[in-house]
Amino acid sequence: MKKVLIFVLLIVTILSFAKFRVGVAIPAADHGWTGGMVWWAQYAIKQYANDPDVEFYLVTAKEPSEQIAQVQALLAKGIDALVINPYESAPLTPICVQAFRDGIFTIIVDRGINSEEYNVYIAGDNYMYGYLAGKYIAEKLGGKGNVVVIEGIPSTINTERVEAFKKALEPYPNVKIIAQQPGYWSREKAFEIMQTLLTKFPNIDAVWTGDDDMLHGVLLALKQAGRDKNIVLVGGACEKNIVKMIMDGHPLIGVDFTYPPNMISTAINLAVMALKGEHLNGFYQRGIPRKIILSTETVTKENAKDYYFPESVF
Repeated sequence: MKKVLIFVLLIVTILSFAKFRVGVAIPAADHGWTGGMVWWAQYAIKQYANDPDVEFYLVTAKEPSEQIAQVQALLAKGIDALVINPYESAPLTPICVQAFRDGIFTIIVDRGINSEEYNVYIAGDNYMYGYLAGKYIAEKLGGKGNVVVIEGIPSTINTERVEAFKKALEPYPNVKIIAQQPGYWSREKAFEIMQTLLTKFPNIDAVWTGDDDMLHGVLLALKQAGRDKNIVLVGGACEKNIVKMIMDGHPLIGVDFTYPPNMISTAINLAVMALKGEHLNGFYQRGIPRKIILSTETVTKENAKDYYFPESVF
């Protein structure tokens, strides 16, 4: 018993004196994508389980005020790096700027802040995310057809994606957007919207939901209405069940576009690399790039297995 106690105390001592402490603050899993982000954050942290030099504090918040309090607590613990996906940009900006000014290596993920005072910003390519979806639908329809757009939550990210989608349709004047509504990245909301639109429009040739959670809702509405044939469907972000459908050759869903929640894992790795003074392989520069926009990758039946993570929640 005495040996066990000594061993436990030794472990606690090692953890307490880890050279680098990293705080990870992200929104709680309130929909599929954020659920994926939580899963990938936990996954990345597990990779360092045998590294005595690094200690992590992972917190999730259900609202901005809770996240601000969590970050304040992380700062009080004396963290060396902060990796944060701000719940909302404006209210989280002051605390992120404070961390940066205190010399904490600050990485902003996905949702930006209203300041340039951070060390690294990493996000997906929202423009190409929308543009490639629009281009695919236009080409798949042969340059003619009626399209429904179900958007996400009204936000800068959503606006950028939708504007890019419309830009891609400009060379195809006979591809018409006949309806456009926010589905708030909600499966249930998208289902309700699609039910209504199906009663209003007898001819719908394609639907872009901009998110795979919403695509599930649209699929269910189409199936219940008996209109789940001869229609082009595109979501986004590669939810695992949608990717599996592509792998299996689903007749309505032939493609998806990445906006990976595992960008949080990349951010965590970057934080550790920065603290350890490491640099990116192949880069001549020593420092970690300050702004990283991840490419939007096209997922098809041929490569879908490379994007399928069955153990993930998203």
